[in-house]
Amino acid sequence: MAMPKSRAAKVAARATGARKAGRAADAKRVATAARPTAPAAAPGSRAATGDKVRIARVAKGRKPQYFADPAVDKLLWITMTLASELSVTRDRLDAVERLLERRRVLTVADVDGYEPSPEAEAAREARRQEYLDRVLRAVQAELEEVTGRDMPKSQDEVVAAVSS
Repeated sequence: MAMPKSRAAKVAARATGARKAGRAADAKRVATAARPTAPAAAPGSRAATGDKVRIARVAKGRKPQYFADPAVDKLLWITMTLASELSVTRDRLDAVERLLERRRVLTVADVDGYEPSPEAEAAREARRQEYLDRVLRAVQAELEEVTGRDMPKSQDEVVAAVSS
């Protein structure tokens, strides 16, 4: 009859398994590095045309829960996503402002008076939608988990779903 393992024995077994997995990953990395590079992309393929391949960033397994209420965790996730996006935006804006000032290209009045073209406005709208998708990923993931399907992709789909 097998004796149940103690907590320390279980932790040691997990660590040993992780070390073995790490050695296997190292061996795979070495083998992969020795492979020749892939041939050029076929004409007309996504790689050749420059189209972006969008891969969903969905973590596998359970997410850590920091607060008793899962809704608070989701709000924290959204807040941290917004904070990181804002930080990157401010850094980039600071770089642009410093470069423009150094080269004496624009004044503040030029920036304040700018009106985007229809193409620029369409690009901004697409960027805003991608941004909101990233910010609201926590809410979308929960909805997909509960309903077993994806959220509507556009405002028109949301209106149609609510109206029917």
